[in-house]
Amino acid sequence: MGSVTELRPAEGTRAEGSAASLPAGTRERPTVETTPETRARMSRQKSRNTEVEIALRRALHAAGLRYRVHRKPLKGVRREADVLFGPAKVAVFVDGCFWHGCPEHATWPKTNADFWRTKIEGNRRRDMDTDERLESAGWLAVRVWEHEDPVEAAARVTALVRARRARSGPG
Repeated sequence: MGSVTELRPAEGTRAEGSAASLPAGTRERPTVETTPETRARMSRQKSRNTEVEIALRRALHAAGLRYRVHRKPLKGVRREADVLFGPAKVAVFVDGCFWHGCPEHATWPKTNADFWRTKIEGNRRRDMDTDERLESAGWLAVRVWEHEDPVEAAARVTALVRARRARSGPG
């Protein structure tokens, strides 16, 4: 993964029943016992336009960068970048610590432990697959963790975008 940059910050996927959480060839959703409180809390989790994502976008905009929001970098691949720099071919993903298994902050729930471990590990595998697909198509995947300072993450993203723009020449 030479061109994948570990930066990682936002929410990633839906809580229950996404295709990434199911074993290959499985059509039924796994049975998950939850309390009404847990179900309500999980349904309030945003997957787009989170506070961290908006703060990152503001910092990128303040640095003079223009970008697309929530776009698919590759046709035919159902995966969206949170921030996309098309001509520079840089796709930024803001990943939530829980949903994407942050090495610093990830927690493994005790309730429905097998379901959540399968779900989070599936998200991690999908993230790696996305990064590999982007790399093979000439893109740079940048991952920002939600716990990161958005201004610092934006400075790193800005440097990467400007370096790729300089490398590709004027235009």
